[in-house]
Amino acid sequence: MDLHIDFAAGEPRRDAIYRQIRSAVLDGRLRAGAALPPTRELAARLAVSRNTVSAAYDRLTAEGFLAGRVGSGTFVRDGLSGSDFDRPPAGSAVEPVEVWDRLPEQPRGFAPPPEFDFRTGVPDLGMFPFDTWRRLVAQQLRVSNADILTYVEPGGHPPLREAIARQAGVSRNVRTDPADVLVTSGTQQALDLIARVLLRPGETAAVEDPGYPPPRLVFTGFGARVAGVPVDAEGIVVDAIPPGTRLVYVTPSHQFPLGIAMSMRRRMELIAWAERQDAVIVEDDYDTEFRFTGRPMEPLHSLDGAGRVIYVGSFSKVLYPALRLGYLIAPPSLRSALRKAKYLTDWHSPGPAQAALARFLDEGAFARHVRKMRREYRARHELVTESLKLDFADVLTPVPCSAGLHLSAIGECGTPGLVRAARASGVFLYRLGGFSEREDVRPGLVFGYGAIRPERIRLGLRRLRVVLDEGTWR
Repeated sequence: MDLHIDFAAGEPRRDAIYRQIRSAVLDGRLRAGAALPPTRELAARLAVSRNTVSAAYDRLTAEGFLAGRVGSGTFVRDGLSGSDFDRPPAGSAVEPVEVWDRLPEQPRGFAPPPEFDFRTGVPDLGMFPFDTWRRLVAQQLRVSNADILTYVEPGGHPPLREAIARQAGVSRNVRTDPADVLVTSGTQQALDLIARVLLRPGETAAVEDPGYPPPRLVFTGFGARVAGVPVDAEGIVVDAIPPGTRLVYVTPSHQFPLGIAMSMRRRMELIAWAERQDAVIVEDDYDTEFRFTGRPMEPLHSLDGAGRVIYVGSFSKVLYPALRLGYLIAPPSLRSALRKAKYLTDWHSPGPAQAALARFLDEGAFARHVRKMRREYRARHELVTESLKLDFADVLTPVPCSAGLHLSAIGECGTPGLVRAARASGVFLYRLGGFSEREDVRPGLVFGYGAIRPERIRLGLRRLRVVLDEGTWR
């Protein structure tokens, strides 16, 4: 291990070596068991005598920081932690911009997974064709494909943009030129780029309420005023969008979290509103691949004749979350600005993953996987719906929906207390009110079924019923 040691003017070099190694141990930069360079090697690198380094090592060993092993070298002592020593509290006079104090902490991971996993937006990873994916990734890492291992275009790998344009055109009737497709690191980055390009601090952005939380947080982070707009049986209530709104975010194909589809009348009303207000619509089509019944309605992007709609899609909920690849399709007038914003944030998304995904789409593996998972998720959707109607008819009413990886149910039992009690018993689910900023939002529960196997669904819902009947959550 290389050690960086600075020699300050006037400080004995032995003391500098001692102090900086001690600090590295206390700060966790040198972890328990880490091997230190031999005294001769470190002395040569620092241009000091070996005795100087040995003296520093000896003092650290005597104080319990280091331990020598005959024939092996010198190591940070096992079982050592910063709490074993007196350390001044860390502090700083530097404070973030005020807006960041208003945002919540980032969500924690799920390790180990809950016993009954009703999280939303998580696909079944056990059914993903990993053998096919590994083959495609390996192909892209060959020396002959070295071009994707260097910097690639901010807009995305050209074959992937072409594949996305074809996929969106065939499956969703989204007519676009590949040049207007921008590959992003998931939906969240797409929203970040849109906000950078379109929102000035103090302008108003509207989101559905209840709705998907990240857009609200992203727009708030850019200094926008974020307005929650109610959702009824037809979708977002256009008349309730505040005057002067610059941007509105919607999930018209499968509203999150209610699951309803925006009516055609409401779609046309929203597009007309955007034209009158000189505003932009962000259409998040996050899981429309999993539509179980009926023909999907035309996307807002296809109905838009004035270039007011930015279409956003993601592969994370269809394939696997850690893939972190999504895309946006924007009007040509925004093409240059969005690519500049992408370049400034992270230059481009990972080249090998983009190239593998392009092949995955072009070889038909994506379409085959979607067909298989659509059948699977439809069966789980029906199982959850039937179980709720059978065992929870007295307290919950499922919201009709025909797509996606989750469904909602309305009922007075959808309280924070019940959700906490359910999670404590191993049933992880959400309450509808957790996706809203309003006091008058209808109470209810949200059930994801992508990550839970069918045989576990009934068991998990029975466990929930037991928690409900015990009543200790009230």
